[in-house]
Amino acid sequence: MSAMTQVQMEAFLAPPRHAIVATNAPDGPPQLSPVWYIYENNTLYISVSASTAKARHLRRDSRLSVCIDGGHPDARYVIIQGKATLLETDDPAQEAMRWRIIQHYYETEAEAQRYYASVRERASILIVVTPERIISQDLNT
Repeated sequence: MSAMTQVQMEAFLAPPRHAIVATNAPDGPPQLSPVWYIYENNTLYISVSASTAKARHLRRDSRLSVCIDGGHPDARYVIIQGKATLLETDDPAQEAMRWRIIQHYYETEAEAQRYYASVRERASILIVVTPERIISQDLNT
């Protein structure tokens, strides 16, 4: 069992995987939610509906943890901890990254466009995380 190098971690985070984001509920346990993401240039980008619990939590407390797991039989994971910066619905950078994330998770442009058309009218925010701490493990070795 060993930590991944930066190159190994970036390669692990590049394909479309599900991430689980943990935000701090005001009066209870952490809220866990599966999300789509893009990781590039040491920054994690997550697009979510503006009305979700995780969006409300992050507006109140910007701290979060995100776990990306390889899934069986890939016994690797990366945990990113940090503080979120939120790009709100009216920010053009939010919408551009939202589209990139959708494209990342669909095989074809046509599939991505169909999905985007079905959610485009929903207000979204972009969660931008510059990691303060990264924990990675490759349990395959």
